[in-house]
Amino acid sequence: MKLGIILRRELRSYFATPIAYVFIVIFLVLASVFTFYLGNFYERQQADLTPFFSFHPWLYLFLIPAIAMRLWSEERKTGTLELLMTLPVSRFDIVIGKFLAAWLFSGLALLLTFPVWITVNYLGDPDNGVILASYVGSWFMAGGFLAIGSCMSALTKSQVIAFVLCGFVSLLFVMAGFPLVLDVFKGWVPMFILDTIASLSFLTHFNAISRGVLSLQDLLYFVSVIAVWLLATSIVLDIKKGD
Repeated sequence: MKLGIILRRELRSYFATPIAYVFIVIFLVLASVFTFYLGNFYERQQADLTPFFSFHPWLYLFLIPAIAMRLWSEERKTGTLELLMTLPVSRFDIVIGKFLAAWLFSGLALLLTFPVWITVNYLGDPDNGVILASYVGSWFMAGGFLAIGSCMSALTKSQVIAFVLCGFVSLLFVMAGFPLVLDVFKGWVPMFILDTIASLSFLTHFNAISRGVLSLQDLLYFVSVIAVWLLATSIVLDIKKGD
């Protein structure tokens, strides 16, 4: 129940200012532009949402840090972090509560793209199982970005620095599976190292899910990334509690 209190507090804080609504509008507009214009949705003449989901890693790379940067930086800057830490709830519960609020908020923004799903069903006969799997994969990927952002936000009082750090670390996790990066290592490193680098990539696991293969391995990867970075957040907060 204490976790629920933190969760509700954080969710309310998102909608207490126009920031939440601005973020949702920007996300919906960019997702639509990338899908219907840059993704050549109509020119492809295929009833699927491949153009829509293919841009998600890159959208999240810029938009998710905008959510995550305030998770802890704002608390530290305003001095409310000390008050929050005095509540009769464990530090890790607070970390999870704040993360879940941000994750649910990003899930809401993703859910509001349902008109795109309706559109493709109106225009053709898509494989809705693949689309549903892609939505699930996208949401779990957003959770991975947010967990990284949570840790980066805990490192600094500056939201701008937290944004940059989150974007940089997230880019490493995306690019690890990019063919251009893998080609750099191909030929001079053992194959198992190449496979390890690729296995760390958000892109590798999300692409597998977006093809309709909702495997436990890919979901466990994102869950593991979330767990590791939230644990790191808790450790960072403990180290910097006197700052």
